[in-house]
Amino acid sequence: MVPEDARYTREHEWLRETSDGTIVFGITDYAQDALGDIVYVDLPAVGTKLTAHTPCGEVESTKSVSELYSPVSGEVVTVNPRLSDAPETVNSDPYGDGWMVEVRPSEPLADILEAADYRALIGEG
Repeated sequence: MVPEDARYTREHEWLRETSDGTIVFGITDYAQDALGDIVYVDLPAVGTKLTAHTPCGEVESTKSVSELYSPVSGEVVTVNPRLSDAPETVNSDPYGDGWMVEVRPSEPLADILEAADYRALIGEG
């Protein structure tokens, strides 16, 4: 599942721009499936400055721990509070209720893939 209304990174994060110009992101269905059952999500604190394509948190599953990469440089404005009590939401709804971080970007997006390009990257295109 690769929704057309999102954009993607080579590190398997998806992102969407909101009406007020912030960027909401999380991990893709492909990533959550590869990780298996997610049991813990470590997200950056509100106010943290993120740098595009660098680690900003971790996703822990029953199989492994994987780094979460920010798809954009900017400041964290909110994180998904649901994930502290229900990290498995990332497995059940990675593009909806399983979103992770909202960022106010400090520079234009770079190195971002459209849905068709991401499908090709993961072998679904």
